[in-house]
Amino acid sequence: MNKNLLSFVFFLFSFWGFSSDLLAQDDLLDLIEDKNPKKEPVTATFKTTRLVTGHSIEMGHGGVFDMKIEHRFGPLNGGVYELFGLDQSNIRFGGDFGITNRISIGAGRSSFGKVYDGFIKVKVLQQKEKGFPITVTALQSVAISSLKWQGPSPYNTFSSRLYYCTQIMIARKFSEGLSIQITPTLVHRNLVASIADQNDVWAIGIGFRQKLTKRVSLNAEYFYLLPGKTADDFYNSLAIGFDIETGGHVFQLQFTNSRQMIEKGFITETDESWLKGGIRFGFNISRVFNVYRWHKDY
Repeated sequence: MNKNLLSFVFFLFSFWGFSSDLLAQDDLLDLIEDKNPKKEPVTATFKTTRLVTGHSIEMGHGGVFDMKIEHRFGPLNGGVYELFGLDQSNIRFGGDFGITNRISIGAGRSSFGKVYDGFIKVKVLQQKEKGFPITVTALQSVAISSLKWQGPSPYNTFSSRLYYCTQIMIARKFSEGLSIQITPTLVHRNLVASIADQNDVWAIGIGFRQKLTKRVSLNAEYFYLLPGKTADDFYNSLAIGFDIETGGHVFQLQFTNSRQMIEKGFITETDESWLKGGIRFGFNISRVFNVYRWHKDY
């Protein structure tokens, strides 16, 4: 990792430690001020661990395995010949597992680029009903491409295939129906196409969830690439969809200009534009299984 990535990771852990001190102070004040009502944690800011394509601040409860199937078809502007994108498909199989209510891990495999990915996710701060105003979750992920190299290459090394992503997700549930999230993001690619390309790409994500009925919500997310070579060559990722809850399943139906379903792909390699008809239909399916019971809430 280069100096920028190391600095960002150092900031992440420094912020985590500082926030832990804040939480300890907040808990101490709760004990002192017995007359105040208990500050209950705010839950269900979002319905699943994904806002649309990107991660949300949510994570599964400790001991819960969340199996995910993510699917993206081809662009609608392929017309009748491509059956409006249905002739093409990319898929990611994966799962998230809650070690505790504040720490989860996950892994998956994407058909596009034959990429394997893994991540760790930590809930740093929790919004309280009469206390702390936001929830903060940190994410560190790594991905590796398993594509065969074409011809002899001096870059055919293990490290050349690696990609990293660091995110700090900041969200607030404003009401029973409306939640908003902001996601500062750094994507690092060990190997890029040319010397002019960026190894480090910074982006800012913003998204929201608006509840429509008891079991249906409208979700949207947008990742803005900060100025640079990547922003010049690629488009910002925009996704709009609906969450539909049916018991133990959550279906996410969506439209997006991104074909990939991991951060290094949909944030830094989106090569189609909504304005030019490069819109893809897709869906996520989430199914949870209880592995063990985690007794502590937070």
